[in-house]
Amino acid sequence: MSAIQTSTRPGRAKKSASRAVQRKIMDRLATGMSWAAMLIVVFVLGSIIWTLLKNGLPGLTASLFTKSMGAPGQDGGLANAIMGSILQTGLAILLGAPAGLLTGIYLAEYGSESALARAVRFVSDMLLSAPSILIGLFVYMVLVAPLGHFSGYAGSVALAILAMPIMVRTTEDMLRLVPLSMREAGIALGAPKWRVILFICVRAARGGIMTGVLLAIARVAGETAPLLFTSLGNSEWSLNMGRPMASLPVAIYQYAGSAYQDWMQQAWTGALLVTLGVLIINIVVRVGIRGGRT
Repeated sequence: MSAIQTSTRPGRAKKSASRAVQRKIMDRLATGMSWAAMLIVVFVLGSIIWTLLKNGLPGLTASLFTKSMGAPGQDGGLANAIMGSILQTGLAILLGAPAGLLTGIYLAEYGSESALARAVRFVSDMLLSAPSILIGLFVYMVLVAPLGHFSGYAGSVALAILAMPIMVRTTEDMLRLVPLSMREAGIALGAPKWRVILFICVRAARGGIMTGVLLAIARVAGETAPLLFTSLGNSEWSLNMGRPMASLPVAIYQYAGSAYQDWMQQAWTGALLVTLGVLIINIVVRVGIRGGRT
């Protein structure tokens, strides 16, 4: 009996050794693939940023921020397009953020797996993957066609519809990551459920929620198709949201396909401004979140 046991032990040792070697090989292979994927992403992102800087920096002049869009060769700028994008994106977030955040809170804290919650998730996922041009056509049929004119308000509504499902999904996911013990501790202290959600759950998940808001801003800040059907564009300076309003994405779309060198230069510079704007917002919010934690 002892002879049989001693003969089987070397076989088990060999199997365990071969499994350890296989684990090491798979670990190194997975690590190498992760590094390769990271390098590819960094290379692509760096190439995009380098291309934007190379082609966009020469167009950063004072007239770009002080003059409105003009005819080719007239040294026009993008001041009205920049202001139009800020107004429409800002109003879109003001409209979409409360609805998206409250819907995400309902799905995570109240709805759970009810029929209504499943229906809301389904609609939200459909909107999340819907082409932006369809949203633009929908707003055109609902707001632009009945009123008989394009407007910045219609553009903001279209962008808000695009932003809402992103904030719904991120808010729900972040709140579900909050430990149940934190909720139980708040309820044990006698706090009502709404106070537990607002002052404990939302506070603990604010970093992820703000990331969702940033993702929504990044999504809508560069959208062109919805604005072509809603706010259309305007070559003149205008802060009236009830009229057609210029925007950077639409200006980039119009200028990038032109045969005029100055318009093409402004298109590159406009793309650089959109990218830098999203990057700056991201950095400021992250720094603010870290400062609030300390």
